[in-house]
Amino acid sequence: MNISGKSIRKLAFFAALTACAFIINACGESFGNLKSQKELMNYKNDQASLVLSENGELIGKFFSENRTNVSYKQIPSDLINALIATEDVRFFEHKGNDTRSLFRVLVKTIFLNDRSSGGGSTITQQLAKNMYGRKHKGPLFIFVYKIKEAIIASRLEKVYTKEEILTMYLNTVPFGENVYGIEAASMRFFSKNIGKLKIEESAVLIGMLKANTLYNPRMHPENAKSRRNVVIRQMEKYKYISTAKADSLCKLPMVLKYSKYNEEGMVDYFLVQVRNETEQILDDIHSATGETLDPEKDGLVITTTLNLQLQKYAVRSFREHLSVMQKRLKEQYQSASGKKLLEQITDRELKRLGLTKQADVKSVQDVFDWDGPHSESISIRDSLKNSLTLLHAGMLAIDPQTGAVKAWVGGIDFRTQPYDQVLARRQLASTFKPVIYTAALEDGMDPCQYLDNDSVTVSGFDDWSPENYDHSYGGKYSLAGALAHSMNVPTFCLFMNIGFEKVNSIWEKMGFSFRLDNTPSLAMGTAEASIKEIASGYSAFVNGGFTTKPQCVVSVKTSDGKVIYKNDFSERSEQIISERTCILMESMLQKAVREGTGATMSSVYGVTLPLAGKTGTSQNYADAWFTALNPKLVMVARAGASTQAIHFNSGSNGSGSTLALPLVGLTLQKVQQNPSLSEKLIAPFPDLPPDLEGALDCPDIKEKNVLDKVRDLFKNEKGQYDNDDGLAAKRIRSLIERIFKKEQ
Repeated sequence: MNISGKSIRKLAFFAALTACAFIINACGESFGNLKSQKELMNYKNDQASLVLSENGELIGKFFSENRTNVSYKQIPSDLINALIATEDVRFFEHKGNDTRSLFRVLVKTIFLNDRSSGGGSTITQQLAKNMYGRKHKGPLFIFVYKIKEAIIASRLEKVYTKEEILTMYLNTVPFGENVYGIEAASMRFFSKNIGKLKIEESAVLIGMLKANTLYNPRMHPENAKSRRNVVIRQMEKYKYISTAKADSLCKLPMVLKYSKYNEEGMVDYFLVQVRNETEQILDDIHSATGETLDPEKDGLVITTTLNLQLQKYAVRSFREHLSVMQKRLKEQYQSASGKKLLEQITDRELKRLGLTKQADVKSVQDVFDWDGPHSESISIRDSLKNSLTLLHAGMLAIDPQTGAVKAWVGGIDFRTQPYDQVLARRQLASTFKPVIYTAALEDGMDPCQYLDNDSVTVSGFDDWSPENYDHSYGGKYSLAGALAHSMNVPTFCLFMNIGFEKVNSIWEKMGFSFRLDNTPSLAMGTAEASIKEIASGYSAFVNGGFTTKPQCVVSVKTSDGKVIYKNDFSERSEQIISERTCILMESMLQKAVREGTGATMSSVYGVTLPLAGKTGTSQNYADAWFTALNPKLVMVARAGASTQAIHFNSGSNGSGSTLALPLVGLTLQKVQQNPSLSEKLIAPFPDLPPDLEGALDCPDIKEKNVLDKVRDLFKNEKGQYDNDDGLAAKRIRSLIERIFKKEQ
């Protein structure tokens, strides 16, 4: 069909008119306003905040876009050359726009629908695109955006040098996986700063700019290698490298060192705490100065208290120990009686959750396993069974002098089990006993005063009776011996002797949030607390009587290095425990590790570091505790299932010394094998002062003498305590003590 000249002129006129309309729209507000030179000069991209360990190791980032800006001086010349050769060979010649390339691409893309023709944009135009993005898709929109980007590119060239444009471009370009900027990409794929990149590694990253998913070296290594070689050949073509060099580089295998910053959750629980603490710091700065900073956008550098080596040891110990104990718990509930009990508990939970009818509906879920978390199709019932029989644990290590957090393991897997066990409140059992003994020492008692170990019954409480772990009775235990061996009956007698109010006073001073009930069973540890509260409160025993507040952040700097926050860790609470009591508690709890329930620290794990400590095993082995104390380090660990209904059946698996202590023991075993680390984290206990020498030089247990037997005559035949806190017995004991005085 022939087209007349008049028709061609009309089409040309219409095309020109349409182009003018697009240009007018582009310059107007239809597709977003054009940025002025002043606005371009003030441009600032979002930059990730870096989180560092106490030694400056990168442990995480906070970001809306994972980006770390670099300066031009930090960018290696090979990377610049690869970029120029591949993306814009006339970069240093044009003023922001390469007209020849632009029209070539527009014609091929719009009129010939050839998507392989390339972007045709200069680096400056690509920078404009990276800076402000594109909200709409389609060939007509592309035409408009190209015009806008050309205008912005021209303006960018007027306010920035070529070096600044290259730097801005490399800091804004996306690499997929929510990674932005060349530095973040270098760390992600090669675990190194850009200054250490080899030529072939630079070529891989520049190659990704064409299509960051298709040429992702982790996902598509062959594609990435092929594209890398294209970049290398471009560098050869434009004389940046020789042919011999290009040939040798193209023959190299694709080698990655992929890193996703704690991909296995090494410090993820800790990072949540750092984030919370940082936001509070920034809120305080805003209140004081009016300055607003965002950890996701402003590229802050946050140095923390974390000792990364200790953290790694702790995480490794969790895997070593809990993987074994988890198998044992699963096996227990795979027996005939265990299966029946688990079915009953599961049915009860399904009913409580209103999921009985949907119990057998399957769906794909993330499932935790020590062999590796994975996804599988599983019913609600089986998912609940798996969750119920999962062993959880947490561990916190702090410097008791400052509260600086040295290790924080909040659980077994952050991705599938995000609830932080360090913050979970659980029944303390014998871990509560140091509070009672502290109250006794503050009341003037001595470690060598003796406590009855006779069977007793408390009337008015269903004739409840405290029992020792080994069900033994008889004789008398010293305070030091009773605490070291975690004896329940002597501890109960001590509690009844000093009274609830004194115990409650110490508990509140130590900063615990759980409200105590004045019941006899309190002596057995029915109180609840979190790992964090125990670490904070019990730090007082080794720092002279002060509570400490666990803290994670050492300093915060802006992206240009300005210090906006510095923690000097000088703030301390008022002294809550006397120095005498602290010294004696240190000695008594050292005895517990040396001779008592914590003795497996040395006998099994070979840990001979100077330590004090206390185990705890709650009713029916529902929760296991262990607290280790040193003048420079306090470590608290707890382990147990999510519900008290699921637990080990015996102390050989479920006690504090077999379930919780190994988490600390295995960690400190590794610390002990690292002399430089143990010297940094562990210090010897001070010697007893002259006035307290020999304060613990007495037998743990002794038989009753005549005086004791006379006292026993005034008790009823069952050895009962009345629910009025033993008022009658107290009066009789008071009379005897006035006659015979207290036996030391």
